Amino acid sequence: MALNPFFLQGSSGEQRLIQELINEQLKIYGVEVTYIPRKFVRKQTILEEIQSSVFDDNFLLEAYLNNYDGYSGAGDIMTKFGVSVRDEVSLVISRERFEDFISPFLEGEDDNEIAVFNRPREGDLVYFPLGKRLFEVKFVEHEKPFYQLGKNYVYELQCELFEYEDEVLDTSIDEIDEVLEDIGYIVDVSMYSSGTRATATATIGTGYVRQIFLNNDGSGFTSTPTVAITTAPSGGTDAQAVAITTTRNSITSIREIILTNAGAGYTVAPTITISGGGGTGAAATCGIVTDKKGVISIVVNNGGAGYSTAPSVSFSLPSLSPNIPATATAIVSAAGTISSINITDAGAGFFSAPTVTVATAATTGIGTYWFNEVVTGSRSGASARVKNWDTDTNILRVGITTGTFYPGEIITGSKSGAAYETKVSAANTETDKYRQNEEIELQADSIIDFSESNPFGTY
Repeated sequence: MALNPFFLQGSSGEQRLIQELINEQLKIYGVEVTYIPRKFVRKQTILEEIQSSVFDDNFLLEAYLNNYDGYSGAGDIMTKFGVSVRDEVSLVISRERFEDFISPFLEGEDDNEIAVFNRPREGDLVYFPLGKRLFEVKFVEHEKPFYQLGKNYVYELQCELFEYEDEVLDTSIDEIDEVLEDIGYIVDVSMYSSGTRATATATIGTGYVRQIFLNNDGSGFTSTPTVAITTAPSGGTDAQAVAITTTRNSITSIREIILTNAGAGYTVAPTITISGGGGTGAAATCGIVTDKKGVISIVVNNGGAGYSTAPSVSFSLPSLSPNIPATATAIVSAAGTISSINITDAGAGFFSAPTVTVATAATTGIGTYWFNEVVTGSRSGASARVKNWDTDTNILRVGITTGTFYPGEIITGSKSGAAYETKVSAANTETDKYRQNEEIELQADSIIDFSESNPFGTY
């Protein structure tokens, strides 16, 4: 038969009273934790598998700790791969507090990022302040206690210690974000705070090619053509040159030809031949100097550092009349150093080797990188998140790297505006301080040889 209609089996007033009592008890006996919802950034298109996620929101929430006598779970155990920490906690939170305080904010997020907003989700994080540790929600129990007066009032969160897998943690709370500061794939990038001057030495001689004149720049080049100069007489030094191309209106031609060595001992002007590169029509001639000394070669003694564009190169003036100043152009390597200095005009009238002066690289180091901000390379387009910036050593430690930073490019912070030029990148993996993946792999390579017919034997 039906229930007695004169006895209430859980009126709205009674349910309201229980919920308020639970809320009050959680505020008195609970621990203030930080609830961090997981947002899905990228999904695999076929199976809808989550490939990357981000944690950038935070909500303070009172929770009752069921594990009053310590962490549950397997604890710290020794495995064949090292020490594994498997601590767990069980937290009870108010259903009403979550639905009124957190759900409205999650409901306004993108549906592709937040799949469920009206309850705690498996995969979300909880920051436990007593141990300063991050726990991941593995299971949400919503029917315990079981329908008191016809309603459920709490969620019980079964949480395990969070295992980091290159998720983005950017809650704007340093105490939380710094938990993962030294975890993950870490790259140390050495930076220049300011450039250093390159140095070079010039050699002089006679019977040299002073300058190359481009009579016809040609057209249709698909690669850099080869420049050949006829050999010097016996006892002399052969002149060498390279072509510099340029593209205008989708047509590639030769912009100029510069000397890598002006040669020595020539008595008549050599012939210049331009070949290869897929183009046609290019032609050049040169003039020689037999009665005066000019700059015939330049050796870079120190490539300097921090160059992003070619610096100016100057020479001390010739002392003999008629004196013709020498000019040259510097070639900047990908690492931001001067790799070579080529001669555009060897000059004339030098009594002794001139002094070569290379301009100092412009200062590129400004500002201080902020923890967890995104930095981007100017040429590579690579991006990463800042883990640490050491102003004394100019080492930028980054994680979650997308792409590869080029030596010699400027890395700029998205929030701080800090900008420094890279020297060289050195990557080291630090996924977990207890794991020994690389050591195990190296040892395995010495045991198992798959190039053999029987990789597990000796033959």
